[in-house]
Amino acid sequence: MDLRLPGLRGLRRPRRIVSAAAAVVVLAGAGTWTAVASDDDRPEVRRTDKVMSVDGVRLDTSYFTSGASGRRPAVLLGHGFGGTKNDVRQQAEDLARDGYAVLTWSARGFGKSTGKIGLNDPDGEVADVSKLIDWLAEQPQVQLDKKGDPRVGVTGASYGGAISLLAAGHDDRVDAIAPAITYWNLADALFPDGVFKKLWAGIFYNTGGGCDRFEPALCAMYNRVAESGTPDAAARELLEERSPSAVADRIKVPTLLVQGQADSLFTLAQSDAAEKAIRANGAPVDVDWIAGGHDGGNLETSRVQARVTTWFDRYLKGDEGVDTGPAFRVTRTGGVDSTDGTIPLRGADGDTYPGLGNDRRTIALTGREQSFDNPAGASPPALSALPGLGGSTLGRLSAFGVGVSLDFPGQFASFTSAPITGELRITGAPTVTVHVKSTSDTAVLFAKVYDVGPDGTQQLPSQLVSPVRVEGAKTGQDVTITLPAIDHDIEDGHRLRLVLASTDLGYASPAAPATYTVSLKDGSQGDLRVPTAPGVTTAAAPLPSWVWWLPLVGALTALALLLTARRRTATPAPDPELAEVPLEIAGLSKKYAGGDRYSVRDLTFRVEKGQVLGLLGPNGAGKTTTLRMLMGLIKPDDGEIRVFGHAIRPGSAVLSRVGAFVEGAGFLPHLTGRENLELYWRATGRPAEDAHMDEALEIAGLGDALARAVRTYSQGMRQRLAIAQAMLGLPDLLILDEPTNGLDPPQIREMRGVMIRYAAAGRTVIVSSHLLAEVEQSCTHLVVMDRGMLVQAGPVGEIVGSGDTLLVGTATPVEEPVVEKVAALSGIASAVTTEGGLLVRLDTDGTAQRLVAELVRLDVPVQSVGPHRRLEDAFLTLIGGSA
Repeated sequence: MDLRLPGLRGLRRPRRIVSAAAAVVVLAGAGTWTAVASDDDRPEVRRTDKVMSVDGVRLDTSYFTSGASGRRPAVLLGHGFGGTKNDVRQQAEDLARDGYAVLTWSARGFGKSTGKIGLNDPDGEVADVSKLIDWLAEQPQVQLDKKGDPRVGVTGASYGGAISLLAAGHDDRVDAIAPAITYWNLADALFPDGVFKKLWAGIFYNTGGGCDRFEPALCAMYNRVAESGTPDAAARELLEERSPSAVADRIKVPTLLVQGQADSLFTLAQSDAAEKAIRANGAPVDVDWIAGGHDGGNLETSRVQARVTTWFDRYLKGDEGVDTGPAFRVTRTGGVDSTDGTIPLRGADGDTYPGLGNDRRTIALTGREQSFDNPAGASPPALSALPGLGGSTLGRLSAFGVGVSLDFPGQFASFTSAPITGELRITGAPTVTVHVKSTSDTAVLFAKVYDVGPDGTQQLPSQLVSPVRVEGAKTGQDVTITLPAIDHDIEDGHRLRLVLASTDLGYASPAAPATYTVSLKDGSQGDLRVPTAPGVTTAAAPLPSWVWWLPLVGALTALALLLTARRRTATPAPDPELAEVPLEIAGLSKKYAGGDRYSVRDLTFRVEKGQVLGLLGPNGAGKTTTLRMLMGLIKPDDGEIRVFGHAIRPGSAVLSRVGAFVEGAGFLPHLTGRENLELYWRATGRPAEDAHMDEALEIAGLGDALARAVRTYSQGMRQRLAIAQAMLGLPDLLILDEPTNGLDPPQIREMRGVMIRYAAAGRTVIVSSHLLAEVEQSCTHLVVMDRGMLVQAGPVGEIVGSGDTLLVGTATPVEEPVVEKVAALSGIASAVTTEGGLLVRLDTDGTAQRLVAELVRLDVPVQSVGPHRRLEDAFLTLIGGSA
């Protein structure tokens, strides 16, 4: 994913860097020249690759020109965060063919360029751009306004978009810019209203390769905020100093601002602030809201790049006859193409940019005063945007107003309007005033406006929320909330619903539990005020209502299950007779919608304290489904699961006594093992002493490795660290799903010891594994499943060593038709081939003597018959070889 983010350290006084000789050194032997052929009649592009030394940092660059000799304007083209110069090569070639000299480069810390990532540090990446402009001024193909001052524009998206703005503010030789889907104030983007946008920040730092790839000040800031969950003044200052807003009064060049509607990272408010500041400086500014953004959707690449080219044609080439487009354009969805079922994108435009508060319409809301909880550890969290899914199906659908959003009962308040009559299109940021009171000094709310259909189906436009931090909430505060800026059509008969939630997956909420009480402000102040921008017009048809509910209802359900977000139902009373029983499953059944058979059917078994129980079965036996129901992630169709007497439901309090390791855990690679565990435990909101950190770590046996960064860990060490995380708090019931996956034999033996040590104190472990030899050595009891049903349960010794399983040695392999005849004999439960003979399981009325007689009758060359003791073969006989 291209994140394209910028910088965070000390800002020096903006200056123009023009010291030519010392500025850029082209390293000897680093230049290569390539002719780029074209499949059509367009001119050939010449590309020169160079590694330049800039103040001790090597920058990997490519220089593109085309056509006849002569001078032309230049364009600096930046890439997105996590990318390299190669990502923008096609656009560079196209600009070169359109008559520009184009220079691309990999920013510090990316691709083949060296140096630490400074997030567009004015003394780092921004200074690099000024040095690259020095280099362009020396090229014979580049047009000069005067010596050392080339005619140059800068463009790029996200990280590259920010460097466009910053370059214009720091170097007065920049003549025009076209930044896309980027930020104006990085502090506002990552700390909106003082709330930490934790998921995007984490994705950002991990995309950069971890803290060691960043400048030390950035690493320290991120660790500090990630651990506390609250941005401090120093962190905000660090981000603001790296932001274009810090040099707002110096950006005075023609600017085309392209911003994404599907973007919870850099919202439309960022380009709105940029437009106001740059226009106040007297520069021409056009604004273009595209359908996509960092959250996915259609980025309209071809159209946007064409508009950037015409922008530079006007302001770099001086072509006054070129049409640069409207002052404001917004992409809207409308109608359905009957030929292929796609949803076309149509543009609406206005002669002026309307801003985010133009021509407001008042919508009355109703609803009583409501109290709701901020749960301990802010879990489970509500769901709005899905950072990181930009390239997925869900991400692409965001361009069409289709997404997934979830709010938990008891964790939000809502206020709803009457049905809307007539036309209403919201273009901008609605506002509302509410009264907030909390049992804590500080409240954090997440405000959003749903579009609610006549059938109750609700859609969250662009999947956006506005975080709101309320200080002094204990005494009650009136708060005016600015909701996310959107462009969204409200159909006749639909309602608007204001929701104020206590949590959101993408943000850090207070870990301590609290109760919030929210009411609408009396009178018109409590109404929703929505901007309409009537001067922006389009001929697009409205989006049909079926688009609301048709796409990905299944995906909505799957994500709801994944995040334990299904609505809680009434929970049966605890069973006091089972208060000391870790697990009892009775009559459990589950059949997935659309499936032709049960994944789990009438499953019943019980697990006692101190047992290490192995859950075995071939692929498709229902093991994973059983574990997911046990952990409250999915709901059974029938039957019941009780943990220490409590019936399991999503979010059940008794699940705090359950620890789970499922498909590993995600760790911050730059932190030590201990630091990762401490950070995880703090996020739960539970007291530090309840973690029993030292005990869990002693059982996991990581030793001195706990003081090392996780990036240095082997796969086995990461597995043990993940299991140590599951053991924090010393849960009475520990669930391990395939804990030995990817481990070598010595590591598997170590994992065996971890499980045995954990259960030794009277706790219970359930392990699902396909390594039967390991299960045999580490488990005390077994549950064997096949085709969703229980085959056998009991102590390992009984299942492995039961006299009903015999190993028949034969002189020659037994043919399959003969094996089938043996399996059909009276007194025989099953028969399968194994190395050197047959494995036969007897029925209750079967005997070894009768078996031998029948084998002789069938001409089976019997050499030996004896009891069988290996779990692997006993397992095969139990399931009839279906594994």
